[in-house]
Amino acid sequence: MSTIYAVTDPATGEVVQEYPTATAQDVEQAVASAHEAASRWGRTTTVAERAALVRRVGELHTERRDELAAIIVREMGKPLEDALGEVDFSAEIHAFYADNAERLLADEPVELLGGDGSALVRRSPVGVLLGIMPWNFPYYQVARFAAPNLATGNTVVLKHAPQCPESAAAIEQMYRDAGFPEGAYVNVYATNEQVADIIADPRVAGVSLTGSERAGAAVAEIAGRHLKKVVLELGGSDPFIVLGASDLDETVEAAVAARLDNTGQACNAGKRFIVAADLYDDFVEKFTAGILASADGLAPLSSEQAAANLEQQVQRAVEQGAELTSAGERRGAHFPPGVLTGVKPGDDVFHQELFGPVAMVFKAADEDEAVALANDTPYGLGSYVFTDDADQAARVADRLETGMVFVNGVGAEGAELPFGGVKRSGFGRELGRFGMDEFVNKKLIRTVR
Repeated sequence: MSTIYAVTDPATGEVVQEYPTATAQDVEQAVASAHEAASRWGRTTTVAERAALVRRVGELHTERRDELAAIIVREMGKPLEDALGEVDFSAEIHAFYADNAERLLADEPVELLGGDGSALVRRSPVGVLLGIMPWNFPYYQVARFAAPNLATGNTVVLKHAPQCPESAAAIEQMYRDAGFPEGAYVNVYATNEQVADIIADPRVAGVSLTGSERAGAAVAEIAGRHLKKVVLELGGSDPFIVLGASDLDETVEAAVAARLDNTGQACNAGKRFIVAADLYDDFVEKFTAGILASADGLAPLSSEQAAANLEQQVQRAVEQGAELTSAGERRGAHFPPGVLTGVKPGDDVFHQELFGPVAMVFKAADEDEAVALANDTPYGLGSYVFTDDADQAARVADRLETGMVFVNGVGAEGAELPFGGVKRSGFGRELGRFGMDEFVNKKLIRTVR
């Protein structure tokens, strides 16, 4: 059987290690063990008992921090500092659910409009969940899906990205070492065809996918056919709106950080920079300088293919009239940072997501045009608004068609804050109270007397 799971160092192109694809027996064993654990463990343990195990997983992230970070540097080229930060954030997510699971899962009384007795909503697990995770944040993506669901009492079958088999195995080992029973968290190196079979399996209650729009549509179609709950976190082309800046240098610094997070390979990174006309020229000059200055220390993209795909998008934008200011030429998986200006409605790239260190900058005559440009996208994940006018910030935030708005700051995500989008960026939420509520049975218990 061919191997589709492999660690390929994007910095060198070297295939470090290959992993065999799961057999039909492996897949059956994964689902069967998760189903047994859901009944034997998930529905018989207390929230406090499960939260203690989740806490231990977070501690193991911290204890194995350097080892875990080195793995994803190898797998997808993440800069070491970013890799360490991702491990730390994953530890924080586990700690959040360990600290708050009992509160978030507590019975919720319902005030009756009339009649005797009482009513409450009790949250309980739904069973086996399939998680389909991407390569760009190998630990964080798993943490925000698995931690709340295991605390709830659901069990997890996890299919990671084909280029992340080593981190997938390391994550599974942490859950085992933390004391989770056999089947509570199972890693499986499945093919797309096997994933379809898992979703269809009556023992599986739901599926969560973070990935491409195409993958999300395929998973949602199969899940819908089998009446399975789905959470989808897909692509994004997040607007970064600059309407006012008493300190333009500080705003530009935030803009550069928003574009280059994870070498530009983040769904909720700032990608379209929409700037008020009176600030536009100064912003473009300073922003371009900041983007180009990152060239020497920039990590490779996740693969040579990813860099080639981005190159095609940028070349097409230039062919259609955009102006590119770039730090150089692509070398394998290394893609030079750059800035596109002059992109116009109708250009291919206008409605595309650029997954890498290339930004698009647009000029807006006023607030209304800025909002119109921001909303003129099939995506609706995150957004950023920078202005010194608090009333304007609130007004614009309310008008943006996105799942998240960050005002005057970047990198402000947190374990307690819901993450997710609208439109073709998917549906459902992860993290915080809203993330924990996605895969629970909110059972009404009405007592008359």
